[in-house]
Order: sequence, then C-alpha cells, then structure tokens
Amino acid sequence: MSTESELQARTRVSGQIVFVGAALLVSLVLLVQIPTQTTWIEDAKSFAAQPRFWPGVAIVTMVVTFGLHLWLMKRRRPVGADWAEAKRWLEPMEYAVWFMVYVFAVPWIGFLPMSIAFAAALTWRLGYRTPLYLWLAVVFAVGTVLLFKGFLGVKIPGAALYELLPDALRSFALQYL
Repeated sequence: MSTESELQARTRVSGQIVFVGAALLVSLVLLVQIPTQTTWIEDAKSFAAQPRFWPGVAIVTMVVTFGLHLWLMKRRRPVGADWAEAKRWLEPMEYAVWFMVYVFAVPWIGFLPMSIAFAAALTWRLGYRTPLYLWLAVVFAVGTVLLFKGFLGVKIPGAALYELLPDALRSFALQYL
C-alpha cells in the first residue's frame, strides 16, 4: 500500500519541481530587492500603511509557500520529463521575442514597413505559407496602420529610415507611414 494519497497521485505533473524551484528563486530575488524598490515612511499612520508592508507580506508569503512546497515534495531532483515540460512552457516566449523585435525595430524602420514584415513573418512562422495567406497578412498590416494612424490618430514617431528620403517624401512618410 502506498503512502501517497490518491489526490497526490492524480495531481502530480511533470515539470512541477522545475516550476516550484523557479518560482522560489524569483520570489527570493524579489525579496532581496524589496529595500531598493520600495520606501519606508517614518511618519506613516500605521504599520500597514507603509508602502513596503503589503508587497513584503506578499513576497514573504510566496517564499514561505514555495519553500514549503519544495520541502514537502518527495522528489527534489528534476528528471528528463520535468525538463521536457519546462521546455514546453518556454515555447510561447518565442512570440514575446517576436513582438519585442517588432517594437524595437519600428523606430528604425517605420510603423508600416515593420507591420507588414511582422505580419508576413508571423504568418509564415505559423505555417500559412501560400500567397493568399501572405497577402492577407499584408492587408491586415496595412489595415492596422490605417486604423491606428489614420482613424484613431495615434501619434507614432517617425522612423530613422525616413530621414534618408527626399524632403517631400519624408514629410509624407512621417505623417502617414
């Protein structure tokens, strides 16, 4: 007869040790940063009114609970399945990297050209590689630029690349692209 409860057996998932360990590590880093990221007011009305108090309570709670969880786990060393699961968790980060590249490239290349390149590249990356899907991505990008710059009037700074254009074309690009 196993000492493990039925609930524990059903709820154990691969990657749990990696997740708990990473969460404990992040919580400890946050705890160490509390003195430099928050302030202490000498004449605060109450202890609970201190700007450092509630973030501190939350972070200490995270450290204690993740630490207890790690301590109470039967297996404290990650195995192959744990690392495979952790790799699956990181896969969505690819799209955050795509977006960050887009955000950092817009001031250099421009909103319209980067939107077109970004939409087409992501469409290709997602496996939609026929000319129809790529043209739909281009139309979507142009529509997005028209919506934000034309209809909503969102002020997006002009690109450094636009400075290389002749005067009349540069004015148009800065205003509409």
